Amino acid sequence: MNNAGRPLIAVFASFSGHGGVEKMLSHLCSYLAESGFAVDLLMVKTRSSYLQQLSPRVRSVPLGTEHTYSALPELVRYLKTHRPTALLAAKDRANQTAILARMMAKTDTRVVVRMGTTVSEALKSKGQIHRLAWALPIRWLYPKADAIVAVSRGVAKDLVRFAGIPEDTLTVVPNPVIAPQLFESAAAPISHPWFNGGETPVLVGMGRLTRQKDFPTLLRAFQIVRSRRLSRLVILGEGRDRVSLEALASQLGIREDVDLPGFVPNPYPFLRKASVFVLSSIWEGSPNALTEALALGTPVVATDCPSGPREILQAGRVAPLVPMRNPHAMAQAVLDMLDHPPHKERLQEAAAPYTAENSARRYLEVLLKRPI
Repeated sequence: MNNAGRPLIAVFASFSGHGGVEKMLSHLCSYLAESGFAVDLLMVKTRSSYLQQLSPRVRSVPLGTEHTYSALPELVRYLKTHRPTALLAAKDRANQTAILARMMAKTDTRVVVRMGTTVSEALKSKGQIHRLAWALPIRWLYPKADAIVAVSRGVAKDLVRFAGIPEDTLTVVPNPVIAPQLFESAAAPISHPWFNGGETPVLVGMGRLTRQKDFPTLLRAFQIVRSRRLSRLVILGEGRDRVSLEALASQLGIREDVDLPGFVPNPYPFLRKASVFVLSSIWEGSPNALTEALALGTPVVATDCPSGPREILQAGRVAPLVPMRNPHAMAQAVLDMLDHPPHKERLQEAAAPYTAENSARRYLEVLLKRPI
């Protein structure tokens, strides 16, 4: 408890970029703080634009280190000094560090760890030693947490299979993706010429330019779409695969109709005005961009990758699910969406479980171990 007698909830993570975890924690902390809870955000790094969106009621506590594991001594001191009611950790290294810190501090703080990705798929291309280096700490440490949150049923099942986590210790909680600022941000003007006044459909993809997002398949699918009707493609995000993606677009003869503007601080006007949002990933946990596009009423096409899209799109009843790495199936689904866009209301209903309010209530039930 804090001095005002309110439960003190601490959240521990590394804010190292512009990813989904940073966005989720910003929404969650802000909603909890605005709802009257005392919230301390314990940060390993502080390099994220989402920190600027935090409610002023959230107390930011930089731990003075650039590496998650080296934050252990400071985290132990924090637990002994402030004795929060609950500590939520996000990302695997933070999860391990939080569990060890509570063991060393010997406090009664309730520790909840969150897994946001399908671990076995993320490690598929790694060697056996690398996979064991991930699996063994999870198998040893995670059962010592008071609760384990998975962002989707697929992530939960993967933890059971990959790391032997007992199924009854896992709770599925949807990400707090849909916050009021999403709609305010989406209403902002957009300067990109392809979205202003033209009738040419524009497809949008979004995410880090890395293997996980499989943008090469999206480019190949777009080549097929482009051969059948005039259209354009915008991929928002930055990453190490930029050069190879630009080269592939040139090789496919579609470079003049593909734009990669890099990281965009406010991508939501792009999502709102997209003719179709396309998720081409080969693995996810619970893809925030897909949920955001639905909330904005934008038609979507997604790969049936492990493990979030199938749950979000209700096994394909809301919008098409296509096989991974299959540009022909993806192209046909996109063309179908362009020809027969679904009603916005149906898409927006599918995003309803992912509101900040609903997610925060579910997190509180796990953190405080009582109904809210």
